[in-house]
Amino acid sequence: MPHKLFLSTAAAALIAGSLPAAAQDVACPIKVGVLHSLSGTMAISETTLKDTMEMLIEQQNEAGGLLGCDLEAVVVDPASDWPLFAEKARELLTVHDVDVIFGNWTSVSRKSVLPVIEELNGLLFYPVQYEGEESSKNVFYTGAAPNQQAIPATDYFLEELGVEKFALLGTDYVYPRTTNNILEAYLKDKGIPEEDIFVNYTPFGHSDWSRIVADVVALGADGKKVGVISTINGDANVGFYKELAAAGISADDIPVVAFSVGEEELSGLDTTNLVGHLAAWNYFQSADTEANEAWVAAWKARMGEDRVTNDPMEAHYIGFNMWVNAATEAGTTDVDAVRTAMYGQEFPNLTGGTAVMLPNHHLAKPVLIGEITEDGQFDIISQTEEVPGDAWTDFLPESAVLVSDWAELECGMYNTQTKTCVQIKSNY
Repeated sequence: MPHKLFLSTAAAALIAGSLPAAAQDVACPIKVGVLHSLSGTMAISETTLKDTMEMLIEQQNEAGGLLGCDLEAVVVDPASDWPLFAEKARELLTVHDVDVIFGNWTSVSRKSVLPVIEELNGLLFYPVQYEGEESSKNVFYTGAAPNQQAIPATDYFLEELGVEKFALLGTDYVYPRTTNNILEAYLKDKGIPEEDIFVNYTPFGHSDWSRIVADVVALGADGKKVGVISTINGDANVGFYKELAAAGISADDIPVVAFSVGEEELSGLDTTNLVGHLAAWNYFQSADTEANEAWVAAWKARMGEDRVTNDPMEAHYIGFNMWVNAATEAGTTDVDAVRTAMYGQEFPNLTGGTAVMLPNHHLAKPVLIGEITEDGQFDIISQTEEVPGDAWTDFLPESAVLVSDWAELECGMYNTQTKTCVQIKSNY
């Protein structure tokens, strides 16, 4: 790995063409940590995000780099091993001296990394939909919070499809469990009785879905409309959808809306029998905009015609460009300066709107619902305007009183009743 070259602010200004007001000494190359599983159960989803970061960094270097320096990707493989994520994050910050980290997929891996980046004052951009109920000054959450995915998808089932009974199927870790706790409370608030909500968790990599699919089918024995809300992660989705097809279940019979299945996961499946099942994201490859057309074309030119794009890729695209713009505005890659410059950053998303970084470290994003098509893509059947991400849900009593505001309040858990900043939460 090449040593860093320190440029004075004057030298950096000559190279970059201008000198930002807050410019400080810049260390070249600027190192970007990439913390995604390239092996293990989550490699099916995360390898693409590593490839995405390498492409974004290459594009930025072709455009002139950042603050007079080239960017260098420092890639590590935490191998779908949650404690190893923490070790690799520490390695990135203390051995490789990275300026920022883009990474993680599962919430359990993010929870593993969180104490490390807070201790070392690192900066993590987290690109995947998650359960909320967290707000760290060292993390920018560029994926969807529950109010930008899970709640709107549930509303679609209730209002558009007339679903009366719900099977909440998830992988057994923090994201599905917390999301389903929120959804159970939300459904009961909507008048769905507890006995009409079936909840089941399976381990990562689970493969035998016959009994669970049979239980879901049995849920509708009384003739009520059943829908599946899936927070199943990783390669376990392959077996789940195959079992649905083997059981002859179509989207008309029992619709499934998935929060962790996108184009990349579908690329390894025969989607013939999955047509009509749904996913809720903030982006689909099929989005019909000039920006998305250019993004998809660049991706395929680099990776091959058979490679697809997906939602977490767009989250990295937005987050990376916001970080570049914030560092440019701050004149440094210093974490504290970049954090301050991130608030209010705007960048065009790929679906025709504008992403905005909020003081709670979440984005304002549109909510899209897509139907699976035979070619493994999604037909977008619903799209909202930008929805501000909410760090703390309104549907759990202990969270409804909390707000996150790192810009004015400098607090991620401000209790609006006691007017105090809470420091500890049991699941944080």
